[in-house]
Amino acid sequence: MADSRSHASDFGRTTQSRPDQRAKPFLRWAGSKRKQLPRLIQFWTNSHQRYVEPFAGSACLFFEIAPNQGILGDKNASLIELYRVVRDHPVRLYERLCRIKRDESTYYRWRSKQQDELDPETRALRFLYLNRNCFNGIYRTNTSGDFNVPMGTKPGAYFSKADLLLCSSLLKRTKLIAGDFERTLQHVQSGDFVYLDPPYAVRSRRVFREYGATLFDTPDIERMATSLTRIVQTGADFLVSYADCKESREIARKWNAVRLPIRRHVAGFTGSRRHAYEWLISNKPIAEEFRRGTKRE
Repeated sequence: MADSRSHASDFGRTTQSRPDQRAKPFLRWAGSKRKQLPRLIQFWTNSHQRYVEPFAGSACLFFEIAPNQGILGDKNASLIELYRVVRDHPVRLYERLCRIKRDESTYYRWRSKQQDELDPETRALRFLYLNRNCFNGIYRTNTSGDFNVPMGTKPGAYFSKADLLLCSSLLKRTKLIAGDFERTLQHVQSGDFVYLDPPYAVRSRRVFREYGATLFDTPDIERMATSLTRIVQTGADFLVSYADCKESREIARKWNAVRLPIRRHVAGFTGSRRHAYEWLISNKPIAEEFRRGTKRE
């Protein structure tokens, strides 16, 4: 296992944010780590200067930490465009969102809109509206790149305007990058904390993940594993979340790692759950008390 420039005594010592700065993610996202935040936040310590996440998704850990500086990247260019609009025009986006009806005819009318015929702000509005009203926050496209998730039965209430304004304020001090994860990792520097939570792609079985054009697949796992060494050589720390599988076990053997029980929805349905396991892998030492607290949920 790897040594770290950070000491075990630093584990869980968060810094550079105040509770009143933390924001709630405004997106629903399949595979979100929101329930794992109490565990994940312990890897952010007082030695870290900047937060970097190359598979942003809903960025729930970023919004929980509320770092003074950050970089968020994602291969989903529409997602990054939405983050830019939230950063620059949160009030107008929120007011437009609240004016759209939440019924089936309206949902499918917005889903059928062609993105290349819309201005950037309206594209972001469409993305956000569909995300908040689709089935289980799933992002899936067909072979033509068109979003094709049906409307959900119980989408739930929207976030508040104050919530979105807080997200906007955090994004104003964050660099946003649309592209492959290695493009984001090119910006990593000494003192950074890098959180990698890619869509799950394993050879041994099918695990639900985002559907889209070449978002992340098994050949990319080796590229990610190679990137971890470069991150540490730069003088930064990393944390990886990944499903328990042959690929993740191979990565875990090279670093400090802990295998945790989690509960997953089967086929995206909240009424059907099964126990599964996930690895947390880091160059930082993992405190023994953290390991002892990993009982089955």
